[in-house]
Amino acid sequence: MTTPAIDVHGLRKCYGKQVVLDDVDLSVQAGTVTALLGPNGAGKTTTVHVLSTLLRPDAGTAFVNGCDIVRDQAGVRTQIGLTGQFSAVDSLLTGEENLMLMARLRHLRPKRSKARVAELLDQFDLVDAARKPLATYSGGMQRRLDLAMTLVQAPSVIFLDEPTAGLDPRSRRTMWDIVRGLVMEGTTVLLTTQYLNEADHLADRIAVLDGGRIVAEGTPNELKRLVPGGHIRLRFGDAIALDAAARLLDESTRDDVDLALIVPSDGGVGALRSVLDRLETAKVEVADLSIHTPDLDDVFFALTGTKTQAGPVDAKGMKS
Repeated sequence: MTTPAIDVHGLRKCYGKQVVLDDVDLSVQAGTVTALLGPNGAGKTTTVHVLSTLLRPDAGTAFVNGCDIVRDQAGVRTQIGLTGQFSAVDSLLTGEENLMLMARLRHLRPKRSKARVAELLDQFDLVDAARKPLATYSGGMQRRLDLAMTLVQAPSVIFLDEPTAGLDPRSRRTMWDIVRGLVMEGTTVLLTTQYLNEADHLADRIAVLDGGRIVAEGTPNELKRLVPGGHIRLRFGDAIALDAAARLLDESTRDDVDLALIVPSDGGVGALRSVLDRLETAKVEVADLSIHTPDLDDVFFALTGTKTQAGPVDAKGMKS
């Protein structure tokens, strides 16, 4: 087993009597994307701020590339980049000037600064706008510039706190492509987002936060399988076929208007094959079929916003 790029155990953060993070455990492997998903106030941004040394935890341990976030804050800061919910660019400067300022703050030598700024302007498709005032930049361009500034010193771990908030769908997908490119180069990403499809498209693993606790963790597909509601919808050519299929599949629900049956299923190939084999043996023809599996919206609503959760759920649906 390789050492995780981010390794968190028992993390706790309180403001007076309000517990914001409650015994959070999290492990992020190098070169992967992990998304923190949860409602407003769940503790996503607080987690990012603690791990990036902006806040001090009240209990627990956390390491970023082996550096303790409490005992070796300077070491952590040399390893990470952070892009927050709101753009941190200086609106009085051009894009190029913003990047050069960040390069100087990162103590890059003048020759290296110039080369690195040129690399980033090209990578983020900002060459044509490099010397234009930020007032002429779209929201998507400003977010790209913001992320480019985070990468001036090529951090190995990046925290992205709702990086596409407020962007239009095209700009959001451009940011997704950039994040995928960074991961392909070996960068580790911890992402918070309110967009469920963003987590679904980008994340290797998702941790669902609710009320300061991680209530479920796994790959997107594993989390979807935690939630009931998957089914196969079978449509038949006439009422006779529908009646015959309903007798065979007594666990199904009828839709007489559409001559259809809804059969509970986990969406797997094995379950589908079993249903079709039973119908074929009985010589019942299916006009068409579709498979429906829960999405992350279903996961989100099923696992958050309730105080009845007894403990975190692993990828197999077992409470720990």
